[in-house]
Amino acid sequence: MKYIICRMHLLNKLPGNSRKYNTQTSIFSLNNMAKIFIRYQFLPVFLSLLCFVPLHAQQAKIINQLAAKSKILALTFDACESESPAWFDEGILQYLVNNKIPCTIFLSGKFAIRNEKRLKEISNYPFIEFGNHTYHHYQHSEKLSKTGFMWELHATDSVIKNITGKAPKYFRFPGGNHNAQSLFRVKEAGLQTVHWSFASGDPDPNVTAKAIKDWVLLKAKPGNILIFHINGRGYKTAEILPGLVKSFKKKGFAFKKLSEGL
Repeated sequence: MKYIICRMHLLNKLPGNSRKYNTQTSIFSLNNMAKIFIRYQFLPVFLSLLCFVPLHAQQAKIINQLAAKSKILALTFDACESESPAWFDEGILQYLVNNKIPCTIFLSGKFAIRNEKRLKEISNYPFIEFGNHTYHHYQHSEKLSKTGFMWELHATDSVIKNITGKAPKYFRFPGGNHNAQSLFRVKEAGLQTVHWSFASGDPDPNVTAKAIKDWVLLKAKPGNILIFHINGRGYKTAEILPGLVKSFKKKGFAFKKLSEGL
């Protein structure tokens, strides 16, 4: 109901609008709604009133593709932990650092704190950037209260900035699970939600290295955002990454950080 009240105050400021509403029930006449819609052709506001969703929630988007159509790919990694401790997969990290591969790593707050020393070290490399992946990595963070969800965002932002010296620009929902309200709250926090073009399947311990590599090479298209795990849960990723990068480069692809491709 608070969103209806908010929208009514917004509409009340429109020129020539003298309609009245009952603040006790947060209902005003459909006749006046129609007049406002017709006069100002304010369809987004009209629809937001009907579906009880904030106007900006309808405008918040999930990015799963780079802006350019050229042969570039964004290599992204999830670095998170929930109940069990997790650390950087050094096989992956060493390869990225030694070969200066541009990438974006989405950090959960708990993971960042546990890996503070290593995180601070790699934050000095200009080809690596970091995104926000919530603090606790709840699989359904979208079900949290507004206060709880915003705490997950701001606490993680603060941890990452304090360790790396840089505030994240991008956010990724754990498991990709979201709803309109949580998507709006991410935007409200000043972050862009970035997911992936297709799942690599690397957190499944039963999938072979060859199957993952073949799948990614088959599915990847120009401008795709690739997703892997760098927290010990990408069981075959360190094994396949060098060959995968080599194969893509042979096909004429280049790798970019999200900030370079969005």
